[in-house]
Amino acid sequence: MSSIPAFELSQQYQLIGEEIGQAVLEILASGRYIGGAAVENFEQQFADYIGVEAAVGCNSGTDALFLALRALGIGAGDEVITSSFTFFATAETISAVGATPVFVDIQPDSFNLNLDLLEAAITARTKAIIPVHLFGQPIDMTRLMAIANQHQLWVIEDCAQSTGAAWAGAKTGSIGHLGCFSFYPTKNLGACGDAGAITTQDTEIAARLRRLRDHGQTQRYVYEEIGVNSRLDAIQAMVLQIKLRHLEAWNASRRQIAERYQTWLAPIPGLITPQAPVGGESVWNQYTIRVASPTSSQTGSERDAIRQSLQQLGVGTALYYPLPLHAQPVYSHLGYRLGQLPITEQVAQEVISLPMFPELSQAQQQQVVYALKDLLSAEAA
Repeated sequence: MSSIPAFELSQQYQLIGEEIGQAVLEILASGRYIGGAAVENFEQQFADYIGVEAAVGCNSGTDALFLALRALGIGAGDEVITSSFTFFATAETISAVGATPVFVDIQPDSFNLNLDLLEAAITARTKAIIPVHLFGQPIDMTRLMAIANQHQLWVIEDCAQSTGAAWAGAKTGSIGHLGCFSFYPTKNLGACGDAGAITTQDTEIAARLRRLRDHGQTQRYVYEEIGVNSRLDAIQAMVLQIKLRHLEAWNASRRQIAERYQTWLAPIPGLITPQAPVGGESVWNQYTIRVASPTSSQTGSERDAIRQSLQQLGVGTALYYPLPLHAQPVYSHLGYRLGQLPITEQVAQEVISLPMFPELSQAQQQQVVYALKDLLSAEAA
């Protein structure tokens, strides 16, 4: 049996490597490595793709979240509601501006915020909500925006894993007040290093974001506020321009792969497959299943044994995320107790992300499915 990675980029590079190489050499020859036409062109193209007035490039998806919070004036004494089942940066950036993350439990099938629980978490100190479109699955933004508008709250969409996903026909990152994107290489639209962007319909907020990403500068050596150094490199912007042309085709391939997984994995007992939301269009940054625990204890041991066996059979997997944010040592002072976010805690012990990248072949997928079927059948016997 051939080895199947959880993710790989070599086939993608074979498709566009020559074009990227030529573009990078042109940037190097130009001597303009920070800012300039390459960055401006990508920002405009990305804004057009998402369907917003402005896109502001920055150094990473983490910086995108941090700058978004700064641009909205969120800081000490404020609360921001978000998910505990996500990458650390979502909460880290809330803390970095001096605010407090408030964690709400998730849906067991989409892994996104449970909107039935959202209003109960809103207090007089709540200033914003950061919904995470986890694994490329868009959350119900119609309902979320209605709640946010009723309570006069900002909405910052965490689109790190959802570039190209849509809710009710509108792309994620165009519905909330701000959208934050990561272009880390493993993302659907990935750079050749770190890169990110913030999208918005508000040109005044966009102007402040551009100022904040460049030390708070309004003109050379004139500073209106304290900012950071978070500029998008020209080389990364050029790479992203090239890859953006292929994104829709790559996302379509991911959807086909997810549909095959759904069909082939459904009959296997002991597996819980993810469900695409009705009203939304996923881009399947990850295809994440749950290995149901046969007992009431949530230790992750069954899941970990399956992962280890898959690895021995040549099937790579990934684990997002084994320890929820509310259970992280750094947030022990917030006082969350075991069982307070029961679905989050349960799925953290059950999830496995299977191989998912646009070039994954049917034969490779069948190998993954056969391996899972054999392992779970043996376990049940």
